Amino acid sequence: MAEVMAELAALEDQRARQVNEKHGDDHGVNLGKLRAFAKRLKTQQELARELWETGDTAAKLLALLICRPKAFDREDLDRMVREARTPKVHDWLVNYVVKKNPHAEGLRSAWFADPDPVVASAGWALTTERVTKKPEGLDLSRLLDVIEAEMKAAPDRLQWAMNHCLAQIGIDHPEYRARAIDIGERLEVLKDYPTPPNCTSPFAPVWITEIVSRRHAGQS
Repeated sequence: MAEVMAELAALEDQRARQVNEKHGDDHGVNLGKLRAFAKRLKTQQELARELWETGDTAAKLLALLICRPKAFDREDLDRMVREARTPKVHDWLVNYVVKKNPHAEGLRSAWFADPDPVVASAGWALTTERVTKKPEGLDLSRLLDVIEAEMKAAPDRLQWAMNHCLAQIGIDHPEYRARAIDIGERLEVLKDYPTPPNCTSPFAPVWITEIVSRRHAGQS
């Protein structure tokens, strides 16, 4: 454990820290180097638990790369999502661990309406996964009602997750596409978000239109 923490400390780079801190992430490790380190360590569940408990952001990210996602119980994951306060740790926890865990659906339902907006954003991220891969049983019209009523005033992380869900409903479900675009146009959430060249804007009407257009072009 001490050797792992020492190697993490050696990977610290001030320039990487400056870039990461702009996105709310308090660590200075290049993620490519972190992934290479994780590949050398391979899967080590107990080490992953120890790294997580340090509270160090780089250590938590490494933990998420070397853990066994299915080895966590529901209580573990609920505690961890409440401890994952930086965007990258939260994102990796949801995408690399929770989505692969058998408790994902139960946690999705529990987190969706959690009073903590960061926890709720995890519920929305899991809901977006279902919108795309397993929409059976989801009330998409009701989801759009909630987005329409609450997204504009939602805190940043939750707003981003709700907006992603809005876009995926519009992209993956043609019968709701016009309504999804209309909601996006009226709420104007992320309309002015700075988007680099060759990247798709997160503004839902543009996002939906571009992805649908690409899919149609690929089919023709």
